[in-house]
Amino acid sequence: MGTPFGGPSTSAQISAGTPANKDRNLASAEQLVLDLSNPELRENALLELSKKRELFQDLAPLLWNSFGTIAALLQEIVSIYSVLAPPNLTPAQSNRVCNSLALLQCVASHSDTRMLFLKAHIPLYLYPFLNTTSKSRPFEYLRLTSLGVIGALVKVDDTEVISFLLSTEIIPLCLRTMEMGSELSKTVATFIVQKILLDDVGMDYICTTAERFFAVGRVLGNMVQSLVEQPSPRLLKHIIRCYLRLSDNPRACAALGSCLPDSLRDGTFSSCLREDQIARRWLQQLVHNVGVGRVPTHQGGGFEHML
Repeated sequence: MGTPFGGPSTSAQISAGTPANKDRNLASAEQLVLDLSNPELRENALLELSKKRELFQDLAPLLWNSFGTIAALLQEIVSIYSVLAPPNLTPAQSNRVCNSLALLQCVASHSDTRMLFLKAHIPLYLYPFLNTTSKSRPFEYLRLTSLGVIGALVKVDDTEVISFLLSTEIIPLCLRTMEMGSELSKTVATFIVQKILLDDVGMDYICTTAERFFAVGRVLGNMVQSLVEQPSPRLLKHIIRCYLRLSDNPRACAALGSCLPDSLRDGTFSSCLREDQIARRWLQQLVHNVGVGRVPTHQGGGFEHML
């Protein structure tokens, strides 16, 4: 068993890293995982495991390989489908299912369980949550935590992960959140789209048809417009990176010549990006790429002729 995350940097952490404490942590984790299969003990086990999941380095394999545990987590998820529409999700229900999602994110993040998680198509169980539109806090928390699971999958560059997600409805679901979610949800959803674009398979998928390109471009443009009124440096950075990646595709770059928001070209966000040298450099490169890559309409270089 490896040492807990973070490494020993204080006397308390050094104490926690001793063999005796690691054995106690393991025993505690194993008991809590067993408790997940008992409906009467499950709620407390979900809470304790989600709070302490970073203390248990091999919690993901333990969750995946223990009998009935993943089924119990999926049961928690499916049990609230009935309150999604019409929207009747309570804060207590949202908190409980989000604890289950936090444990699934642990499984999605671990190298030993990530592909097993995908091959079981478990992300599909989260999509009904991403399809909700209620802006109440319980629903927003549910969407954000669900996006966190998908974000954990794409964080590690893996074409197989991207290919799986593209075979599902992940792009429309992310675009929906990018349009109507909270700033934090928008940021995570845009990060997911960014990671998909950075993979060649994802880039090809989005730039294969004019409809897909303009669907993404329209949402990015609307987000930029809203950021003029309420700036968010972190969200803007992800948006710029998406645009910059799109500019690597000749047809997309030509189309951006006419649909890239003026506010990204005229210095509107100079103060917003003042502290972020990387984002400023990306924006400069984007404006340069779009300026160089602009193709006269009569040459048919962009997407417009495909519409």
